[in-house]
Amino acid sequence: MSRSAASRANRRGEKPPAPEPLPAPAVDSHTHLDIVLSGFRPEDGQPPAHEDVDAEIAEAAAVGVPRLVQVGVDVGSSRWSAELAARHPNVLAAVALHPNEAGEGAATDDALAEIDRLAALPRVRAVGETGLDRYRTGPDGWAAQEASFRAHIRIAKERGVALVIHDRDAHEEILRVLEDEGAPEHTVFHCFSGNASFARACVERGFVLSFAGTLTFGNAGYLREAAALTPVEQLLVETDSPFLTPMPFRGRPNASRLVPHTVRALAEVTGVELEELCARLTATAERVFGSW
Repeated sequence: MSRSAASRANRRGEKPPAPEPLPAPAVDSHTHLDIVLSGFRPEDGQPPAHEDVDAEIAEAAAVGVPRLVQVGVDVGSSRWSAELAARHPNVLAAVALHPNEAGEGAATDDALAEIDRLAALPRVRAVGETGLDRYRTGPDGWAAQEASFRAHIRIAKERGVALVIHDRDAHEEILRVLEDEGAPEHTVFHCFSGNASFARACVERGFVLSFAGTLTFGNAGYLREAAALTPVEQLLVETDSPFLTPMPFRGRPNASRLVPHTVRALAEVTGVELEELCARLTATAERVFGSW
């Protein structure tokens, strides 16, 4: 999700209480800590204080989510993500220009060169979130989105890191571009939003599907069907915090410490025992992003 909604997301309500801790560690494979902590935009002022960031990470660890992937969506947040991962042993980074940013002209040669530079850093383990968004960006921006997506795919392959995809109302177009360019070894569909048929198409191609709090929504039966047919070794969980807060706290600010709600929902959907599922999700995260 782009940064334009950050301030609104942080005003939606009070911080939800911490859930019951998981019986084994799990990983939040996609979070935006900079947005969680005050809707920070690099061009608007100072980044969150180290102590606030560290406290947020500690709250997640206390409920069994000790490791996170912090995701950039523009040059500023990508730099911040890389810097956080460099100083904090519990955090790895992903860097990119979000497709909605690209659709507005942000994917300049200089910006893409900076993403490429950041992607070479040792604690940056993914390029993303990149992809296509046919919901928030109108047709005038689609060509720029696709060009940016293709550039990000090439960076991920050249740097030997994972690709993290934002896909909104663009399932078939995403597959077309991946087939044209050749997908990286590790390709993750962040906040998977497709139905069972699209999930099968992704699974057959070896892609990893990451499920967010949307899995718990009452109207998301199609997502639960998709998750149920996905092999456990191709599953991840995430928050996309501060967005997509799981039930029963939908509409309030999300955070990595709420991952247990989604993990428990995924255990129910897949029929995998909770402790085993945590171990398998962690193993997949380590396969995709490397060791922390």
